[in-house]
Amino acid sequence: MKAIKKLIGVLIFCSTILFSICLSAQDYVPALENLEARKWFQEAKFGLFVHWGVYSILGDGEWVMNNQNIAIDEYEKLPTFFNPIDFDPEAWVSMVKEAGMKYITITSRHHDGFSMFDSKATDYDIVDATPYGKDILKALAEECRKQDIKLFFYYSLLDWNRDDYFPRGRTGTKIPGRGTGLWEDYIAFMKIQLTELLTNYGDIGGIWFDGHWDQKEWDGEKFGKLKVDWHYDEIYGLIHELQPQALIGNNHHIGVINGEDFQMFEKDLPGKNTTGWGTASDQIGSVPLEVCETINGSWGFNLQDRKHKSDKELIHYLIKAAGYGSNMLLNVGPMPNGKIQPKHQTSLKAIGKWLASNAKSIYGTQRGPIAPTDDFVSTQKGKTVYLHILNPKLNIIHMGSVPLKIKNIRSLNSQNSIPFRNDKFGLVLDISKLTKDNIDTVIQIELK
Repeated sequence: MKAIKKLIGVLIFCSTILFSICLSAQDYVPALENLEARKWFQEAKFGLFVHWGVYSILGDGEWVMNNQNIAIDEYEKLPTFFNPIDFDPEAWVSMVKEAGMKYITITSRHHDGFSMFDSKATDYDIVDATPYGKDILKALAEECRKQDIKLFFYYSLLDWNRDDYFPRGRTGTKIPGRGTGLWEDYIAFMKIQLTELLTNYGDIGGIWFDGHWDQKEWDGEKFGKLKVDWHYDEIYGLIHELQPQALIGNNHHIGVINGEDFQMFEKDLPGKNTTGWGTASDQIGSVPLEVCETINGSWGFNLQDRKHKSDKELIHYLIKAAGYGSNMLLNVGPMPNGKIQPKHQTSLKAIGKWLASNAKSIYGTQRGPIAPTDDFVSTQKGKTVYLHILNPKLNIIHMGSVPLKIKNIRSLNSQNSIPFRNDKFGLVLDISKLTKDNIDTVIQIELK
């Protein structure tokens, strides 16, 4: 089996190299299918992020190999007892639909280098290295098609396992057993795997890259230039040629690189920087936006994570993301048996219930004309502006001059009229008599 897989991998490698030579010099012009996919993505607003791999066995997050400096030969024992017999793709996708989510982004390969799909480029994958022996991405892709949910693949650019990920980046430097190799071999390996992901699973929503930042020089205070060439012209060209509609995003925390179709922001709203690695507001591109966040404090399954966010916090994050013109990608870290944590499922149900009553103020909207604050944010669809009141203690809303020609203002749910004044002194709304919801009170502003 290993000899056959190696031969197939070499053949794919040769064809991929020839293919990339033809694409590397081309400037990216999005195809019509891609532009349509961008529009769909921008209107979808809500997706599920899934961080799942052999690291879930240890119950200490997806960075456990790096954080505990686990030797390669020791870490490679994990797949031998990774057997997620309770993985139920139908239950997963049904849960996503009930939560009001429109797509799933799942880790096909994380920084530990283990592939959660059947790959001809390596035996270090779920089919060849685990007793489970089945391709979970294949099963999930089939179920997503059945239930009309789009599927995206997260793909790690960095790798703590392979010798050819060399020069080494800033992470994983103390993991015993790491060797040296050729960077060009690593690029070729990634091209083979990406070709597999784009040819063996039907039409996909896109590729979500991560790890670019690992190869940036660090002087102790700030990041410098890249130490390597990621060959994005070739990699992005390969993806767009194989599946023109597939959207490319890269979690590099900088502005949009030529060839990318959406821009993501990790644990921060667009233009904010509460984490220290946020993307500056002047680097926000004109492509669709996406914010990713965790339900608790971890991406991968963490047995001792007690930082579970409240339903109100999660719903507010979804609303704020929409108010900034962004999607929200909310993460779950499945347990090693393949089940989603019950508390995570409960939170997703609560969000889905809220969305069922407030759908039109989120789906298909764009950033509203009223600047977001901690107390309220706005979204807009056509001539309707939705003002989300996040602070139930507000009775009078006074904002600066808003260039809006307002026809009327009503409560979304009750349709009761709300007194307002809009003049040179600003827009003032009297919501003192409005029955407010503890989570979000939505006001509907109709424009002339």
